[in-house]
Amino acid sequence: MTQADSEDEAPVEGRRSRGIQSIEVGGRLLLALVHLGRPVALKDLAREAGMSAAKAHPYLVSFGALGLIEQDPASGRYGLGPLALQMGLISLHQADPIRLAAAELPALAQRIGQTVGIAIWGNRGPTFVRLEEGPTAVHVNMRHGTVVSVLGTASGRVFAAFMDDERRAQCLRAENPGPRALARFEKELATVRAQRFAGVVDGTVPGVTAIAAPVFDGFGALVLALTAIGPGAMLDASPDGPAARVLREAASALSRRLGAVPQG
Repeated sequence: MTQADSEDEAPVEGRRSRGIQSIEVGGRLLLALVHLGRPVALKDLAREAGMSAAKAHPYLVSFGALGLIEQDPASGRYGLGPLALQMGLISLHQADPIRLAAAELPALAQRIGQTVGIAIWGNRGPTFVRLEEGPTAVHVNMRHGTVVSVLGTASGRVFAAFMDDERRAQCLRAENPGPRALARFEKELATVRAQRFAGVVDGTVPGVTAIAAPVFDGFGALVLALTAIGPGAMLDASPDGPAARVLREAASALSRRLGAVPQG
């Protein structure tokens, strides 16, 4: 190893470690394929990556040799290759949604200023598995393992919105809402799906507001709900409120880390 090689490999304290620019440039093509989400022609892929087709082509040849991309022999379009798929599957198996989300809770509680938690779908319905108290105390009997209503809570509505019709009907039968309440609830779930957000004021506990946002994995399945709980006078339940924006941003970031394709 030469002195120059040693210097190139040594990390530089206090600033970003030196990388290999050509790899970063070529990586833009892989990012473009992920963003487009489908096999595309060379000119379209190059344009999405912000480079010329002539510049993109050598990178694609090398990526093809590695199995990161592959070209359809009939259409000539480029898509992700078998190695990229294998890497993605391994990453999905390694990712632990609860562990990743739990690491974000302390900062999230401080940003929102209220108690935040993680709800998953358990044997008896939406179940809180992690809670982080915020600066403002909330007098609600919540603890790890608490199971909450599908109909009357924000986290419950998130699960109801993204579960299959048969399971949702079964859960609602257990809570036995009337016909009018059920019709109103179904309309509310359509809004939850569109906004990827649920807010409930004076739900199961008077004076308490809860908001929730869904977190998805790389297969598009809902894995957990990020939830914030606070006094109604201090926690804005509107989808455009500051707490909702913070919560949805956190949920979207977690979904991306779990391999979910960004919405829209």
